[in-house]
Amino acid sequence: MKRKPSTEATDVWTRLMRVQGRVLGAVEQDLKKAGFPPLAWYDALLELSRAPGGELRPVELEKQMLLPQYSTSRLIDRLVEEGFAVRRECKMDKRGLFVEITETGRDLQKRMWASYSAAIERHIGSKLSDADAVKLSGLLDRLGCSCSATLSPALPAPKEATPAR
Repeated sequence: MKRKPSTEATDVWTRLMRVQGRVLGAVEQDLKKAGFPPLAWYDALLELSRAPGGELRPVELEKQMLLPQYSTSRLIDRLVEEGFAVRRECKMDKRGLFVEITETGRDLQKRMWASYSAAIERHIGSKLSDADAVKLSGLLDRLGCSCSATLSPALPAPKEATPAR
């Protein structure tokens, strides 16, 4: 016989989903009010800026992103259309493609961080002490939510360095 989740486990699941949706929506709204594109753009640009040479294959980009991105190809299309990234053919495998961040994309990611970091502070940091944040991180780690990378570098590591994840 399979064990059913306790009422407490079901309650925490519901709360996690609601909080995630509300906080993400609030952060998205803050970025929109500041005149920036959606958070997925920041996420993609950050991952590209952290990658060696500023480039990733589309499938690698999707795996690295913190946000679920079911339409990575459309996101890449938009970033390319706006000049924030370019598609580049793989020299060794002519069928393969890389997505590479442009200087304009690096600039947008850095400018977005100012609004994004303020939103994180407004919706998370101002509501939790640092000790509470550490405690919550530990609990989330137990659920398999450990992230080896932080969101925070407003300025990505230099191109020649491989940032720690």
